[in-house]
Amino acid sequence: MFNKLTAMPADPILGLLTKYREDNHTQKVDLGVGVYKDESGHTPILTCVKKAEKYRLDTESTKVYIGPTGSADFNRLMSELAFGAENRAILANRVRTVSTPGGTGALRVAADFIKRCNPNSVLWVSDPTWANHTGLFEAAGITVKTYPYYDYDTKSLKFAEMKAALSEIGSDDVVLLHACCHNPSGMDLNQQQWDEVIELTAEQGFTPLIDMAYQGFGEGVDEDAYGVRKMAATVNNMILCSSCSKNFGLYRERIGACSIIGKDAAASDVAFSVLLYVVRCIYSMPPAHGAAIVETILGSNELKQEWLDELTVMRDRINGNRAMLVNKLKEIGVTSNFDFITEQKGMFSFLGITPEQVAQLQSEYSVYMVDSSRISIAGIGTGNVDYLAKSIAKVL
Repeated sequence: MFNKLTAMPADPILGLLTKYREDNHTQKVDLGVGVYKDESGHTPILTCVKKAEKYRLDTESTKVYIGPTGSADFNRLMSELAFGAENRAILANRVRTVSTPGGTGALRVAADFIKRCNPNSVLWVSDPTWANHTGLFEAAGITVKTYPYYDYDTKSLKFAEMKAALSEIGSDDVVLLHACCHNPSGMDLNQQQWDEVIELTAEQGFTPLIDMAYQGFGEGVDEDAYGVRKMAATVNNMILCSSCSKNFGLYRERIGACSIIGKDAAASDVAFSVLLYVVRCIYSMPPAHGAAIVETILGSNELKQEWLDELTVMRDRINGNRAMLVNKLKEIGVTSNFDFITEQKGMFSFLGITPEQVAQLQSEYSVYMVDSSRISIAGIGTGNVDYLAKSIAKVL
């Protein structure tokens, strides 16, 4: 049987990581992998996470299955973090949440759920979107199409074109939106644009699926949830996939959540029964350790404030790195305008150079990024920004 297989192409980001590790250049720069790094290039464990883990180890008394839904406390706290405790969808008992193996697991649960809701649904994603979105939903048997989003020439949002495309989408389809910190462009909807998209969603009747992998990395925990919260309070049906990998630094723990909202409590109960069947068929029981850490933090006023403070440090560092790179490029005389980098949010931006220039940066200067010129902003630091800016200037 295995002899009939053909090799699949390697993941471009994981391939970059391998090349970077094997590179002996003393000034090599990794702008590929989308994980937070501090000034030294290390991805630390948050102090609040360490405290919550210690509490978990001291109080855990069993390793028995946690159940398909996961921890009820985790699900409630994650719902309140995303939607807001006073959201009308929560107050009307319309929200149902399960814990999942990371944000990717949440998306796969959503994919199989959509397939059971309507096997002929088309899922619409932004152009561009996270590289794994298309493959993940196609693997569930869903047709994936794109709507206009990012203008590579002007480094801005194609909002008029986006609205025009969404106005043609019918009620049987699903539209995937990024809650904040758009991956890979860093170009987010502002509040007025969210309002217009939400109004259009209600008019057209399609189901919004919002992917929220970076809550708190853009402008703040509440600010980044603006679109999620208003959408939940407005439409009849909605799906939200969220992740704790970035904002809690729990990359290895693989914990996230998938939430669904029905038009009323009874409809939500029916949908939830289908969601649980999907979970049972994929992985049966979610991991418990990461969820226990998160619920300990969110359930404690002291630890939650410590988390918010640490999250602010990470967010400010990323935003500071954006300004630092742009200023350094100006300082060394680069005439191309890179101000768009400071206007974007989150972990990523497109540098806006050609694949040939990307290849030259890698081969001649050991600066690593994917072919699209998407860069991970957290990979920039005071120790490498001079070298990085000069390398970019040379390939320009």
